Amino acid sequence: MPVPNEKVLYVLTGPTAVGKSELSLGWAEKNEAEIISCDSLLFYRGMDIGTAKPTQAELARVPHHLIDVCEVTERMDVTRYIEAVRRTLSELALRGRRVLVVGGSGFYLRAFFSPVADDVVVPPELRAELEARLQTRGRADLVAELASLDPESIRSIDTSNPRRVLRALERCRATGRSLAELAADFARQPRPFADWMPQLTRLDRPPEELNARIVQRVNAMLQAGLVAEVRRLIEAGLKTNLSAARAIGYRETIDLLEGRLPESELAGAIIQNTRALVKKQRTWFRTQIPEHRVINPDTSQRDDLFEVKA
Repeated sequence: MPVPNEKVLYVLTGPTAVGKSELSLGWAEKNEAEIISCDSLLFYRGMDIGTAKPTQAELARVPHHLIDVCEVTERMDVTRYIEAVRRTLSELALRGRRVLVVGGSGFYLRAFFSPVADDVVVPPELRAELEARLQTRGRADLVAELASLDPESIRSIDTSNPRRVLRALERCRATGRSLAELAADFARQPRPFADWMPQLTRLDRPPEELNARIVQRVNAMLQAGLVAEVRRLIEAGLKTNLSAARAIGYRETIDLLEGRLPESELAGAIIQNTRALVKKQRTWFRTQIPEHRVINPDTSQRDDLFEVKA
């Protein structure tokens, strides 16, 4: 039965390997929902094993959106993602289907709760100039110019991170305004999905449980053929897309294939980096998204995930 006039975004998030997939499938089946992916690596065709992408059987159970939407050589960004989600929401609303957003990619996830992109346009020639200066003169040169243009705002950014310095200087130069002024304008923007009401639940587990699941997941990926997958993706141009090539599981396997990492250390490196990612994810969830319910997948049922109007 179609869902009448419901414009609720049910959002299920949580750290890597926590167990979002099975709970989300069961909830979606029961509540006549379709799933919108909020995982920045599921966009790419061919990145299957290392992303724990839903299987064909799982995709057959519940329709999924924003999976396998671009080649590994293409760059997905949040603006393109928002546009695709808007089209999907319109379609699902017309068909009377509930919407379940599933994933833990922070920048994309935040789009459902707050503005994430503004209208600042950086001319290509300015970006090229600053990129060249970063390469030839180093980060200190850009920090010095940014300090002269915006001495107050520079205190709020990590000047040890060359990319953040570069992006901040681009924006100051392109607009003639300070970072604080740009931030104030940005905060006044409406959120991208302001006509939808988000309802957010986060899954989490005790650290020892999640660590064990990470080990199990990494071993399963390697047994399923992760190394062969990465070899194929390199041939398809994976390394031209730095966001994809630097993803955990892929970057370590690239190091293996290019002789920088012994095969005996591959699993351990992926496990260690995944644990570090989970630590960052937990901090991000606590500080960057609105108040939300936190539940343990093992002690909760699918009916506990959200409050759904009959």
